[in-house]
Amino acid sequence: MITLLRNANLFAPDALGHVDLLIAGEQIVAVAPHTGPRQVNPRLHSPPTDWPCEVIDLAGATVVPGLIDAHVHLSGGGGESGPETKVPPLQLTQLTLAGVTTVVGLLGTDSETRTPRELLAATRAMHRLGLSAFMWTGAYPVPTPTITGSVRGDVTLIEQVIGAGEVAISDHRSSQPTYEEIVRLAAECHVGGLLAGKAGVLHLHLGDGDRGLAFVARALEETELPARVLQPTHCNRNRALWTEAMALGARGVPIDVTAFPPDDDETGLTAAQAVGQWLDAGLPAGGLTVSSDGGGCIPVFDQHGVMQRMDVGSSATLLAMVRELAAQGRALAEVLPVLTRNVAQQLRLTGKGVIAPGSAADLLVLDGELRVRDLMARGRWMVQGGVAVVRGRFE
Repeated sequence: MITLLRNANLFAPDALGHVDLLIAGEQIVAVAPHTGPRQVNPRLHSPPTDWPCEVIDLAGATVVPGLIDAHVHLSGGGGESGPETKVPPLQLTQLTLAGVTTVVGLLGTDSETRTPRELLAATRAMHRLGLSAFMWTGAYPVPTPTITGSVRGDVTLIEQVIGAGEVAISDHRSSQPTYEEIVRLAAECHVGGLLAGKAGVLHLHLGDGDRGLAFVARALEETELPARVLQPTHCNRNRALWTEAMALGARGVPIDVTAFPPDDDETGLTAAQAVGQWLDAGLPAGGLTVSSDGGGCIPVFDQHGVMQRMDVGSSATLLAMVRELAAQGRALAEVLPVLTRNVAQQLRLTGKGVIAPGSAADLLVLDGELRVRDLMARGRWMVQGGVAVVRGRFE
């Protein structure tokens, strides 16, 4: 199928104005300035009438790259207060209706009743349903569970595996790994990435522990590992941790913050606050990403480590953050990279996170309130008019 989208107000994620987009199969093949409803665009002629081509006039609607959510519990998270608190696996439309076209799945605390093999199956399922889907091997504990027997083997041999995570540090739920164990895991990721031509990143879960990012800072000083290999997440969960993260971000460490659901807890920062502070500080523009913790348990523990209440992460918080920043006067072109281009570049997801000739046909059409109107993933419409037109088998 060929699709011609006319008069899109394009943020690619840079602001490119009103353009026409030509899509063939799973790829964007041309982007050209829109010349008006009664003129023939010299660079994008109307297709012959006998071609299987869908022509859609977007009437100036905002078009952005499909969002990349690199921290999602595809097979479900939680379980930290008994088996009845396990979160069910995610359904396709929980992602597409949130504007997500590329997802990276992972395991968390529970690597006993959930396994990397189960996650791999869930990742393949999302791909078969139409998204681009990848995964982190491993889980909270060290040694961390794998499919082939080693992190290096998983990254090297399994197409969907781009690194390891979320390995927990500075958290009472972690396995209390040593510095040497974390560095060795990072090295496994790095070398596996070199052998496979992948990012080879160690995605680190950060808790509220006093040690914070000390392991990461020490690794920069004492090892030959590139800073890009160590990616801490949940870095906005408390203000002291965020201060550490910003300092490491200035040194080239990729920092990920979480778009936590709204909460009365004021110990941390919202994703919007963190993004705003990062931009205002002039830190490396490509060094910050935002993910959702979709499908994961977001618990509150007492001083004894007993869970008092829990929420569940949702990819819908990503666009909610965009709306919050836009309401503060932030330009879309300034905000969108943390959900698109930055993620793709850090994780080496070729053709993702941008809209340009040769890139993936993953795009999101937003309405006037910056909510999902239409969503195309790999050249196929998944949402139209705010309604999911493709659903998982059990939805």
